[in-house]
Amino acid sequence: MVKRREGKMKRLVEVCAGGYEDCLNASFGGADRVELNSALSVGGLTPGIATLRRVKQDTDLKVICMVRPRAAGFCYTEKEKKVMFEEAELLLGNGADGLAFGFLHEDGSIEEESTKRMIDLIHEGKKEAVFHRAFDVCRDAHAAMELLISLGADRVLTSGQREKAMEGKELLKELQETYGSGIELLAGSGVNADNAAELMAYTGIWQVHSSCKAYYEDKTTVGEDVSYAYLPAPHERCYDGVSLEAVRRLTEVLQNDFEELIR
Repeated sequence: MVKRREGKMKRLVEVCAGGYEDCLNASFGGADRVELNSALSVGGLTPGIATLRRVKQDTDLKVICMVRPRAAGFCYTEKEKKVMFEEAELLLGNGADGLAFGFLHEDGSIEEESTKRMIDLIHEGKKEAVFHRAFDVCRDAHAAMELLISLGADRVLTSGQREKAMEGKELLKELQETYGSGIELLAGSGVNADNAAELMAYTGIWQVHSSCKAYYEDKTTVGEDVSYAYLPAPHERCYDGVSLEAVRRLTEVLQNDFEELIR
């Protein structure tokens, strides 16, 4: 298991990326790690192998790949799980530094068997096992965290079970104080250059996850009588992606060691 770093802890920025160009912007902006997805418009799904290979070839980023077969929640059928584990093996075999995943029962508790199986598969290749924001719909945050630690998960991505991490900062602080010596906590959702330092200082969490979002126009999104828009006005002709400038601003804000941020 990856333990919390002792002594001085360098801030760490993870960018949520939806493709190759997003990863390039994350890299050029100074990010340390990306969570690589496809279909960020539905919260992120499993990325393609070609994208992963290209990112690993063209950047020195650590790449955590999403393993998620569909939109909505995290209670999967056996058929969906079969595909997820096949995708996991392919991603790990093609350079992924770790995988982000989540398995839940209908009652919001962690589905232990599949979670353990995924963690064990990831650790066979000495990669990082990250339980993603499925954690934020778990009914008992403490029971979920204790189970993930017992199963050997390396990290949990969480907003503190609120829509945005700043709204969940009390639980984030509590979780870090209680469990931070046994598992890494990664604070995400609504984190940006304007609030990251404050969030880290308050919670004691030393790594953040951010979309660093910008909007890019594709004029072919809307035709005379048909529309492929998924964003509301004024961005209906756009798709969202990672902004190099937003990444750069975030990393510059967090240049100092974590201990200096909380003084």
